[in-house]
Amino acid sequence: MASKQKIKPLFDYVLIKPLQDKEEVTASGILIPDTITKEKPQMGEVMEVGEGKVCCGKKDCDSCKMIVKKGQHVIYKKWGGNEIKVGTEEWLLIEQKDVMAVVS
Repeated sequence: MASKQKIKPLFDYVLIKPLQDKEEVTASGILIPDTITKEKPQMGEVMEVGEGKVCCGKKDCDSCKMIVKKGQHVIYKKWGGNEIKVGTEEWLLIEQKDVMAVVS
């Protein structure tokens, strides 16, 4: 089991905590888990980012810098990344290129 403090993505990888929707409750009070009615979320919070891709050898190379920053909410590709367990939660480790938008 991984600890939140010990995960530091390398290169152009981004650690994302998927944002969960609230579970639905029917009029009669029956709880419907989101795993039954919904697909995996495609929006999440950036928890950590890597240093950037190694590409040209220059430290100030714009094409190598990370665009997303810790704390941002982002929309990412549906099938991108690798699931990892952080505490009791499932988070994603994805490449920056799989982040499609920043939500403000």
